[in-house]
Amino acid sequence: MVRIVEGIGIAVLILLAALALLFVRRVAIARRGGTIELGVRLSTMVPGRGWSAGLARFAGDDLRWYRIFSFWPGPRRVLSRRGLSVDRRRTPDPAELLVLPPDWVIVRCVSRQAPVEIAMAERALTGFLSWVEAAPPGESTPETRPYRYRTG
Repeated sequence: MVRIVEGIGIAVLILLAALALLFVRRVAIARRGGTIELGVRLSTMVPGRGWSAGLARFAGDDLRWYRIFSFWPGPRRVLSRRGLSVDRRRTPDPAELLVLPPDWVIVRCVSRQAPVEIAMAERALTGFLSWVEAAPPGESTPETRPYRYRTG
């Protein structure tokens, strides 16, 4: 009986340590400033699925996205604003509302790497579009300006 209680105690201690590590990681990412809550669609194989929650941090010409439930200290994805354009924006469909807040907006971006769908709050979208538009001289062309997106 004592061994069972010790085993449960150790398991609880490990779980609490893991949760504390996730919390410290999140605080360390957010402490640098310029962070927003951002969902990234990692897979498009099943309609409405494939979304992962995270924090994104603006760092110069990069938007670094960190998964919320990850122990990895570095970003999972990095979007460079060089050559980045906003293709369109839309509201989440009913299947996506199961994992995304209803007041969020989904934005499809096209870059030199590959298209990516990101989701964020409407108020964060304004800052994101400003960041994209503030591309270095020569990088922002009429085709890559964020206000040329299509709704729907």
